[in-house]
Parts: sequence; structure tokens; C-alpha cells
Amino acid sequence: MPRIEPVDLLNAYCEGAFPMGEEDGSISWYRPKMRGILPVEEFHVPRRFARYLKQHPFELRWNTAFGDVIRGCADRESTWITDTIMDTYEELHRLGFAHSAEVWRDGKLRGGVYGVAIGGAFFGESMFSREPQASKVALTHLQRRLHERGFILHDTQWTTPHLAMFGGHEIPCAQYLELLQRAIQRKATFGA
Repeated sequence: MPRIEPVDLLNAYCEGAFPMGEEDGSISWYRPKMRGILPVEEFHVPRRFARYLKQHPFELRWNTAFGDVIRGCADRESTWITDTIMDTYEELHRLGFAHSAEVWRDGKLRGGVYGVAIGGAFFGESMFSREPQASKVALTHLQRRLHERGFILHDTQWTTPHLAMFGGHEIPCAQYLELLQRAIQRKATFGA
């Protein structure tokens, strides 16, 4: 099984690249020409979903079940989250760089999102739901935390319709790299 050294992964993020596992177990590195971001300052919560948040309370936890979140994200028919990816991000979690936002109901993990924080940049990796809307709940709370803690970049790699409803969009790689350099030099702490 291939291995990614945590320091190599952190350096790749700082240069605008990220890994994905392939079906054969190998690792490919990506740096798209157009990069998906979710604006931290201009995060948009659709009205209908804001009402849902008020009517369907979940318990939110941070970093209490990181391994379960990454396995939840990998639990689908086709995934880029290979054993190598899981092992590497769990190591980054132990080192204090990878974090999870977890949505719980009745003592059960219902959804979550995970990613990596470097300075004032958060690199969102994946999210999952075992209950309708749970990943959106995790994402909304994550965005609020990033804003409160002084983050200026939430990298989503690509933009999906799911992210677009919250204001996610793509920017050219050159613009992304400028924002990335400002973000990683910024003092911000994700916290426990």
C-alpha cells in the first residue's frame, strides 16, 4: 500500500495540490485550473434550510469521531478515499491538522464533514449523511466556526450543486493561489 507522509501532504496543500486515491490503490495529485471555494465571509444559508436548522436540532461535536467521519465519507459505491487516504488523514488528525464537524442525534453519528486546517485556510475533503440534511448541518456549523476563528479560505476543490446553494463557486487557479498564500500565513486556530 502506498504511503503519503503527512509533511508531504501539508506541503502539497500549501502549493495548491491535493491527493485522491484511485481504484487500483495508487494516489493521484490534482491542481484544477478552476478551484472550488466556499466564501467564509459571504456564506449563504438558504432561507428554507435556515428554518430546517431551527426545527430539527442536532447535537454538534468537533473532532470526537474523526475516524468514523472519514469512514462515513468513504462508505459509498465509488470513492477516492482509499486506505492510504484514511491512514494519512487520521495521522494528520493526531497531529492536530485534520478536523471533523460531526452531527449526532440520539447518540448516533448522523453526518459530518472533515478537512485540513493550515493557518487561515481550511481544505474541505468530504462530507456524508446518514439522515437527510445532516451533511448540510455539519457544513453550516463548520462555516460559522471558520468565520469565528478568523479563517479566510474554505477550499472545496470543485463546486457541486450542493455547495453552490451555499454560495460555493469556482475561481481561476492563479487567483486561488494568491488567496491561498494569504490564508496559510494568517494566524487562525480551528481548536478542539
